[in-house]
Amino acid sequence: MTLFEVWAPEKTVRLRLGEDELAMERGDDGWWRLDVPSAGPGADYAYVLSGNATPLPDPRSQWQPQGVHAASRVYDQSAFEWTDKSWTGRQLPGSILYELHIGTYTPEGTFDAAIERLDHLVELGVDLVELLPVNSFNGEYNWGYDGVCWYAPHEVYGGPDGLKRFVDAAHRRGLGVVLDVVYNHFGPSGAYAPMFAPYLSSAGSNPWGDSINLDGPHADEVRRYIIDSALMWLRDYHVDALRLDAVHALVDHSAVNLLEQLAVEVESLSTHVNRPLSLIAESDLNDAKLITPREAGGFGLQGQWADDVHHALHTLLTGERQGYYADFGSLDCLQTVLEGAFFHANTWSSFRQRHHGRPVNRPLIPGHRFVTYLQNHDQIGNRAVGDRISATLSPGLLKIGATLLFTSPFTPMLFMGEEWAASSPWQFFTSHPEPELAAAVQNGRRREFATHGWAEAEVPDPQDPATFQRSKLDWDELGKPGHAEILDYYCRLIALRRSRTDLSDPRLDQVEVWHGDQHLVMKRGNCAVAVNLAGTPQTVSLRDTPRKVLLASSEGVVLQRDRVELPAESAVVVAFR
Repeated sequence: MTLFEVWAPEKTVRLRLGEDELAMERGDDGWWRLDVPSAGPGADYAYVLSGNATPLPDPRSQWQPQGVHAASRVYDQSAFEWTDKSWTGRQLPGSILYELHIGTYTPEGTFDAAIERLDHLVELGVDLVELLPVNSFNGEYNWGYDGVCWYAPHEVYGGPDGLKRFVDAAHRRGLGVVLDVVYNHFGPSGAYAPMFAPYLSSAGSNPWGDSINLDGPHADEVRRYIIDSALMWLRDYHVDALRLDAVHALVDHSAVNLLEQLAVEVESLSTHVNRPLSLIAESDLNDAKLITPREAGGFGLQGQWADDVHHALHTLLTGERQGYYADFGSLDCLQTVLEGAFFHANTWSSFRQRHHGRPVNRPLIPGHRFVTYLQNHDQIGNRAVGDRISATLSPGLLKIGATLLFTSPFTPMLFMGEEWAASSPWQFFTSHPEPELAAAVQNGRRREFATHGWAEAEVPDPQDPATFQRSKLDWDELGKPGHAEILDYYCRLIALRRSRTDLSDPRLDQVEVWHGDQHLVMKRGNCAVAVNLAGTPQTVSLRDTPRKVLLASSEGVVLQRDRVELPAESAVVVAFR
């Protein structure tokens, strides 16, 4: 027996099941329901709304095998045979994350193909694999942030069972899985949920579309729609954490914010399944309230992305200062973020033309709650040509950036291919089948980058299949000169972080940073990290006598009484005792 139910408080709904159209019964709660004993897993169905003869997919569909515009298919969440019964989970503290996009991680672009590359991540030292959004979107491929079916894994990747096979295989290898989810907007094509009920707010919009109705009339069911989706990924797909996209675009004036409500319910689920479950927010607010415990007045999320750390590293290494990079780029700036995560902490932001952010309470908030990175999908893909920093930086500067990231008090994250300085770009790609939408994306992308100084001709066509193909990783590079050297350094760097308590210590008030002319030192307990950004050798003061070198990015490091001689563009990690 299958219970069909859909929320449509102001509509009349009929069920289309195969060739039959059946009446449904409306409850006082605005939900329409119908039991159909003969309809089991695999049955295709859709809903017909009053005033619209076209059958529409279920807003809570768990399987869209023919795409987002077609009928939904009944899916049995209990049918999959899991092998991860002994899996106890992975928590964010102490972990290393690896962000990847299923469609470009392998030539095949599927969950099953990605499984074949999981052993590489184990050897690298990764703990949590973070998947860019995999819920269903219109077209064959894109980044995933145009999703419209918030409960259904994308069929081209392998559908519901494919995602479960991936998570199960990851757990067998000791890897946790983080799923990137987008609850701040619907994609531009195939978003039928708002035709059923007031999922969208009339109060405003964000850069990607209409805002979600989180605090207006009927908002209770909209919030339930989001929270039930999140709980489904964690419970039914055994996912270990969710990365919540752009939570600053969630407009919610309720006394209990959606994020706090979600954190409470996820904590309850974590207790039930007896494994840690984490929520990691992407936020542009520079406000640690998100990750402050609820007992201290915060929302109680486990982590948030810290873009300021990326900006400080990127600008110092590359020299770029355009757009939101304008305030970054100095050693003072890098010192500020290494000691306190945020550079803008109720300070003037020239990009925003206002004061921005709030200082982090360093004794209260541990550094592991800040996810930091040298590169990620946004900071690569939202460049005009999607170029990685390895396309322009020397190996020495790449190693400096990686050294500072992996010896910081934060939770480090890599973007796929970074560990071997992959030569493939990661560009903005779409496959919208509607000509008008495709043209709008093409023209909008070119206009956007023209305002930042790039010639329109330089911007790849997002709709060109070659743009997607160029963005796929070339796994043959791993053993090639240059790439193998970077991979070896990343492996040794990650292993060192694990072997020394001082280098994973998350206490921000225990971090001490000082710098001079093109060099910087970060003191981490009984260890110190020294970097020379200059193109010539430098002697750098360590303020204490080093006993041994733990890791050096190049040959020629010489320890002295209370200082170290560093070759050009190099980094070293030393122990004092």
